[in-house]
Amino acid sequence: MRKGIAAGLRTIADNSREGSLAHRFRQRRFAFFNSLLGSLPRPLSILDVGGTPSFWDTMSFPDDREFALTILNSAPALPTTREFTRQVVGDARSMAQFAADEFDVLFSNSVIEHVGDRRDQLAMAREIRRTGRRYFVQTPNRFFPLEPHFLVPGFQFLPLETRVALVRRWKLGHMDRLPEPEQARDAVESVRLLSTSEMRGLFPGASIYEERVLGMTKSLVAYAGWTPTAPRDGA
Repeated sequence: MRKGIAAGLRTIADNSREGSLAHRFRQRRFAFFNSLLGSLPRPLSILDVGGTPSFWDTMSFPDDREFALTILNSAPALPTTREFTRQVVGDARSMAQFAADEFDVLFSNSVIEHVGDRRDQLAMAREIRRTGRRYFVQTPNRFFPLEPHFLVPGFQFLPLETRVALVRRWKLGHMDRLPEPEQARDAVESVRLLSTSEMRGLFPGASIYEERVLGMTKSLVAYAGWTPTAPRDGA
């Protein structure tokens, strides 16, 4: 029974699975991003911090001269057929290879919760604000009941050692079972979810778009430099 529930949650929360709840939320969020892009003149330069080419393919984003897309990731470049996409290996916390306001748009989806502790998140936020004329940064809400990586209700609020013990014993959500203590601890500490107030602290003056489900805020988007505003309930 537990395995069946876990498999069901993974299916619902699988962003890459077309038709899944997570995929529908991602599409709706990206539709809002596209509506913001619609207010800008072409051509546009976009930097995706921490993304992949497949994400933009899944979102059916145009691959043409109107959008010069650069993707920065700490991992090596991935195979892609996108002609107008450049991949760069780098660190979101220190993007010295880019000048101030080099890009028209900075985009980041579910990355800032993975860069490290509060100081690392502040460094990433500073670099995003420095290198882009406007930005759109999404992250899961810390106070949504279901933790989005391990898919255990309230997992993020458990003591560290309890979370490590659970990861050592079971495969949880998108994470494989990691019996070795150091690996399990690294996996748990690789996620630091953010609250609305923390996002406001990282991105002073930004608007916060709240993506809601069943009246609860599932994820947060900090965005600034745009003219339009987001719907209050994220719909």
